[in-house]
Amino acid sequence: MPRLETPRLLLRPLQASDVAVLVAIWADPDVTRYMGGPRDGEKVRQTLEDELRTHSTDRFGFCPVVEKASGRVIGDCGLTKKDVDGRAEIELVYVLAADSWGKGYATEAASALRDYALGRLKVPRLIALIDPENVSSARVAEKVGMQFEKAVVRPGGTLRHVYAMPGMAS
Repeated sequence: MPRLETPRLLLRPLQASDVAVLVAIWADPDVTRYMGGPRDGEKVRQTLEDELRTHSTDRFGFCPVVEKASGRVIGDCGLTKKDVDGRAEIELVYVLAADSWGKGYATEAASALRDYALGRLKVPRLIALIDPENVSSARVAEKVGMQFEKAVVRPGGTLRHVYAMPGMAS
């Protein structure tokens, strides 16, 4: 993923100094409450360290979200391939540290990713899979131009709402 800038944020490639912060974010039960719960810190660390070692050039993936004013990593976001009801999809994902919630950062980061995906990558369709109880995340999806499309049951039996860009019917 290239560097993407917004007025207040920088979305950039992973650096070794980001690993501990991102492990903490993904292991936080509040942050991951609607995403299947906290991730195993060691597994997250291993995944991030593997990414640093291989210097992945995949056009999809995740990148740290840095608050420009402080220089602090406040989240992780990206584009990931998903299979939804037998259809290959590209999901836009945004995950922010709890102390960064309510400031519009998720919308700002998601807007930058949307523009990158639909513009430079020419992705034909962009979705977000959102827990029906996660009203804040649904609001972000709507603010960046997505609309509720349908409810799906994911592997493992979890219910998710599919939000998609308008004009891209299933």
